[in-house]
Amino acid sequence: MNWRELKERNINVVGGAVSGGLDSCTITHWLKEKGFTVNGYTVDLGQPDEESLDAIADRMIACGAETAQIVPGQEPLADAGLKVIQAQARYEGGYWNTTGIARPITVRAILDELHSNKIGVLFHGATGRGNDQVRFQLASNVLDPSIEVYAPWRDPDFVKQFPGRRKMLEYCEANDLPIRPARESRYSTDANFLGLTHEAGDLEDVSISPTFVEPGMGVWPWDAPDQTEVVAIRWEQGVPVEISGARLGLVEMFKEANRIAGGHGVGIGTHVVENRFVGTKSRGIYESPGMELLGRSYEFLMQFILDRRAREFFEQVGRTISLQIYQGYWLDLATTAALAALEPITRLATGTISVRLYKGDLYFDTADDTPASMPHSMFTEDASMEAEGSYDHVDAEGFMKVLGVSAKNLGIRQFPEFGR
Repeated sequence: MNWRELKERNINVVGGAVSGGLDSCTITHWLKEKGFTVNGYTVDLGQPDEESLDAIADRMIACGAETAQIVPGQEPLADAGLKVIQAQARYEGGYWNTTGIARPITVRAILDELHSNKIGVLFHGATGRGNDQVRFQLASNVLDPSIEVYAPWRDPDFVKQFPGRRKMLEYCEANDLPIRPARESRYSTDANFLGLTHEAGDLEDVSISPTFVEPGMGVWPWDAPDQTEVVAIRWEQGVPVEISGARLGLVEMFKEANRIAGGHGVGIGTHVVENRFVGTKSRGIYESPGMELLGRSYEFLMQFILDRRAREFFEQVGRTISLQIYQGYWLDLATTAALAALEPITRLATGTISVRLYKGDLYFDTADDTPASMPHSMFTEDASMEAEGSYDHVDAEGFMKVLGVSAKNLGIRQFPEFGR
């Protein structure tokens, strides 16, 4: 869609998902120059790279927005982040889908405001080469098919004027827009309390070490303390309810996990060269300390609870959900069905897992697998090498003979050179 088409239809008021970054500042000012009344909406996702969300609103007003509103979104983001953990929905290279899951949360929150203000057009700053354009588009289409989505990066006029970030920086500087040039010039950051994603700028040159990135949720592993720390996490029916003795709500649980893990460099600086949905590859540096701490703890808990067939099913469903989130299909029927399929497993996820943190890594430490603490653990004495449990070593003789039938047939027919 071209901005001229909106004007031809007498659409002069638009609402945008704005973060206060380079794209948001440029687009807001550019649209105002084209004669639009711009309303900016920033969803409060606990952005760790912002000292104050009010500062974002101030920046957007200074860039030409008629209004700039902060919209609550931390609780729904925490609920969605927990579902990511429960599905172990990591994308290629271990990325916890922290940006992908935040987009539908952002869209839902903003659409409520657009309805209240009778605004029929949502704009966003996602590029025509990335995944976020799909996520904004599909979430908007599903939640309210009547809303039109305008993406300046797909507008030929905008792309002609701003072929890249350098031109946007020059534009903002020429118009005295309140951007943060020192950071924005080297790379772009998208943040919420589940994680930070760093992309673009100098990060597109893989011959440059990414160590120039300044972590926003912790420290690089080599800067972490030399002492280990043991953290105990209590899970009840798939929900983390206690960390190191402190009983917390879900939002605070994520933030405390971020603080603890980030301080040890855990989940900081994950490097991924991933396959984008549009078919290109991108290089990103990811931070998600709390997701890594809670997510790995949950994975250890699953090892106690899932039998072999349930484990295979769990991993298949998790891969489906991960891909659905990454490609923008969080609200899709397949995702809804996959999440529902995990519910019987999630209900069994009760137990206390302790992990040890040290310089960017996380190790299993202990588990309380007593029936009172972990009632659905399948870890029993039957696997012991001692004379314990109900499993008799001698009973395995018949089992081995049954397995040997197919093995011997394979050997006779496919490996005749052996045993002759």
